[in-house]
Amino acid sequence: MADHTEQDIPTVNGAVSNSYSMLEPRMKKVYGAYYKELYYTPERRVIDAKTQELISLAASLVAKCDGCVDGHMKKALELGATKEEISETICIAAAINAAAIIDQTDKAAARLGLNHFPSAAGAASGSQKQ
Repeated sequence: MADHTEQDIPTVNGAVSNSYSMLEPRMKKVYGAYYKELYYTPERRVIDAKTQELISLAASLVAKCDGCVDGHMKKALELGATKEEISETICIAAAINAAAIIDQTDKAAARLGLNHFPSAAGAASGSQKQ
């Protein structure tokens, strides 16, 4: 296997990044190869590049990865994403994040036996616990 180089990992405008400083070189190489296969092998791409970047932007927002958001937003814009497409992508990410919070609190309520605002069906059956 070839020696590790900084080019094995993704960068924005070729800038040196310390964001992979906790990964040993062989793991940087594995991640870099995966990233390059996904984003820089157009002959194997099924989803067009702009859509791929918009999906990546939404995922980056939900994952709260600032560097990812910057890189994918910049690339989406370079690929012709409109301000409306960026806005819709942000709204999709916000909706997914909100749904995740609802899911988490529904599960917590079930574990704790809570039902603060029961539906009409739940209220009729007397399944309200404070």
